[in-house]
Amino acid sequence: MPNILYTAFDIVPSPKGASTHILHNLRGLVNAQHSVHLITPNDGLLPPEDTIDGARVSRISQDLAQNFLARAVHFGRAVSSHLALHHDYDVVHFRNIWDGFQIAQNKKKYGYKILFEVNGLPSIELKYHYPGLDSDLLSKIKEQEIATLHLSDAIICPSRVTRDYIASLGLNRKLVTVIPNGVSPSDFSATPLPVRSERIPVLLYIGTLADWQGLEIVIRSLPKILEQQPVRLQIVGRGRSRQRKMLAKQIRKLGIEHHVIVQPAVPHHEIPALIASADICVAPLGLNDRNVTQGACPIKLLEYMAAGRPMLASNMPIVRELVREDVDALLFSPNDPDDLARQTLSLLNDLELSRRLADSASERARTKFTWHESQKKLLKVYEKLLDPKGLKDL
Repeated sequence: MPNILYTAFDIVPSPKGASTHILHNLRGLVNAQHSVHLITPNDGLLPPEDTIDGARVSRISQDLAQNFLARAVHFGRAVSSHLALHHDYDVVHFRNIWDGFQIAQNKKKYGYKILFEVNGLPSIELKYHYPGLDSDLLSKIKEQEIATLHLSDAIICPSRVTRDYIASLGLNRKLVTVIPNGVSPSDFSATPLPVRSERIPVLLYIGTLADWQGLEIVIRSLPKILEQQPVRLQIVGRGRSRQRKMLAKQIRKLGIEHHVIVQPAVPHHEIPALIASADICVAPLGLNDRNVTQGACPIKLLEYMAAGRPMLASNMPIVRELVREDVDALLFSPNDPDDLARQTLSLLNDLELSRRLADSASERARTKFTWHESQKKLLKVYEKLLDPKGLKDL
């Protein structure tokens, strides 16, 4: 039975998409008879030792008074200490450089193969969470990312855009396998659209309040929509204090407080009911280097689709990898609130169009983008990684 260490600087379980992704990877590996040990940070509420779906889970304590980078470095040191004491892993699978840089440097010493799961790179993403971060620090982080990528035995990422960016850093494209995120059809049953008569339609956004998400575009589109039709915007997601204050300020400035509801993130099992109560779902991804250069595979898009809701999304490559324009969703020009307003009104005024898009999207998500399919692709990478003759074919 292969012995796998899976590390992630993410709280698991949590409402974040990262947690959903990690848990499904975990299940796929355990179901394939791999022995899996997951190491994550602790939020102070979860038990330090746990079992999830047959995998052992160890959670590293954090000093929440410390800043993000201090906590990340502490996590990396804890993982390194664990590996110094446990030399029986066949594969170490990691999601970031905070522990991955040291993991990669020690692979020959401890005799394991390494799999780098690239979902986001801090050299690109950190500045959105921490504006004003020192450019020299970001340059050093990027150097460590490149070094870790070049030392990796295999790399997986969720989109072709991300693969192209990794290749631009000098990596052999054959080392990089694209494994899109997925959805569990059993969790997201397609339901009929809500009856629109005698009620105000709901435009729903689920996700973080990170600057790259483009929420300000939805906010700016709302007055233009309200000129022609009443609508309520519901925003559900996790955000830092700075992000919540900025969002509230934008809403007040436009005088639309009575038309917007902002709620904290909810447990993942509550998301299907949220989507079922909405008329339209939106993914307003902004035109920025996180979405356009680095790439991503937004789980929210797949969950909107599977649940059978008409969707509005930014017209960019990471979206077009998942949806077909005017077949599964209406796509609007990124960063253009006027175009978003026009597309929203098209859906509000045409129930048949909404139904056609929703039905097509649901069928596509439930057949082409399931977690089961993602797990199968991950296991193929593991098969080659664990077979000395297979690495050259990755």
